[in-house]
Amino acid sequence: MRHTISVLVENKFGVLTRVAGMFSGRGFNIDTLNVGPTRDPKFSRITATVHGDDQHLDQCIKQLDKLIEVIKVQDLASGQFAARELAMVKIKAGGAIRGEIVQLCDIFRAKIVDVSPEDLIIEMTGNDEKVEAFLNMMAQYEILSLARTGALAMERTVVAGQNNSQQ
Repeated sequence: MRHTISVLVENKFGVLTRVAGMFSGRGFNIDTLNVGPTRDPKFSRITATVHGDDQHLDQCIKQLDKLIEVIKVQDLASGQFAARELAMVKIKAGGAIRGEIVQLCDIFRAKIVDVSPEDLIIEMTGNDEKVEAFLNMMAQYEILSLARTGALAMERTVVAGQNNSQQ
């Protein structure tokens, strides 16, 4: 089962290594890993997606909670969070195919962030399925370079008596 874990940590040297080591030490392969500062520069948020069973993940979360630099650990339940990824792709786009690529960008709401006579750099954000679908469509063209972030996730606020899908 795929899990998205959010870990709020003190922004100190070596914390990312200890957190990632906790996952690998418990036999979890990290699919994506993203880390960045919060609005308070003393803290960072680590977002990791991992595959594993619930029992082993619960043990891992308990071990993470024991690390001194860890402030809060959340296993974000399916549907209870919003997640996005970013991909940047450089496509060879000279001549007639440039129009096709621009149309695909419009369909996927991707942004062209750089143009040269022979190629385009495209920025695409969305959930992992949307990013994957976009990259699959771009694969029919010559991809010169590709960079992709891991998932960023944020817990949704649950309002009593209200359906979260409308928020």
